[in-house]
Amino acid sequence: MRVAIVGGGIIGLAVGRELLLRGADVTVYDPAPEGTGGAWHVAAGMLAPGGESAFEFPFLEPLLEASNALWPSYASSLGDVGYDEAGTLSVALTADDLAEAKREWQHQKLTTLTGSQVRDREPSLSPRIRAGAYSPTERQVDPRKVVAALRFALDGRVALKHVTDISEISADTVVVAAGLGTAALTGLPIRPVKGQVLRLRGEPGLLRHVIDGAADGRHVYLVPRADGEVVVGATQEERSDRAVTAGGVHDLLRAALDLVPGLSEHEIIELTVGHRPGTPDNAPILGRLDDRTVVAAGHHRNGVLLAPITARLIADLVLTGAADPLLDAFTPGRF
Repeated sequence: MRVAIVGGGIIGLAVGRELLLRGADVTVYDPAPEGTGGAWHVAAGMLAPGGESAFEFPFLEPLLEASNALWPSYASSLGDVGYDEAGTLSVALTADDLAEAKREWQHQKLTTLTGSQVRDREPSLSPRIRAGAYSPTERQVDPRKVVAALRFALDGRVALKHVTDISEISADTVVVAAGLGTAALTGLPIRPVKGQVLRLRGEPGLLRHVIDGAADGRHVYLVPRADGEVVVGATQEERSDRAVTAGGVHDLLRAALDLVPGLSEHEIIELTVGHRPGTPDNAPILGRLDDRTVVAAGHHRNGVLLAPITARLIADLVLTGAADPLLDAFTPGRF
């Protein structure tokens, strides 16, 4: 079977690799096959199904959890992609932050820890932190390394091409996984959700866990890498511009330093803006659009987490014609 994948971001590449491993003749079309313009380049790589799904589209949580369960073996199959199982510490700085955070911790069935208990796990946290919770199943991966590994696996099958009309592509099946570009290709309602992200660098070891925190109403996550880099993110703005703003940077840095004062000595090495591909219900669009076209797009904040399960389900659909029940709630026909 000849399968064309339109879009070379983390979803398109993951689907392409899965189909290739199962014997399909795969070509991935991308306007910048070695580029860094996709949402994956900005993403921190938190694998956090509980934190992302607490009050989301009701059918999303089982999909997130199923994909999270695949990540250990998936990461192993890709090689060194920065996969880390230290877990996530959720923390709250003020009484108001704690009241809000407890709703999510209860949803995830996590035990509330005192401030001192949280600092026992992560000594660099501020003594002002009121409370926290530890989630051992929420991990992290480096999306930039994942994409590099997927590109390597698809070597020679990623073609430079800006597709504007999928009817012109010669293939048995076309999988549209073009992120925000999926809207123009299919007419489906996918919108840009702007996110500003900082990258800091200092001596390795300041943080061991991913920190998902709230500080005076400002939400921030801190994702430490083994080389001393710390990803700080992310704003969420219903805008399509690419401006790095003083207010966005201020909010992220203020919350980060309130939670981990030691980050003040880190160097700012990157300020980045990306756009999450959002849908009206903030759940992905997965399934058949017509007899020849399948869509895998609109993953919003969860593209990295959902890459393994998306690849598996879409490959099953393409090669067998049968849709897994997990896809029922995510079909293009709901819009």
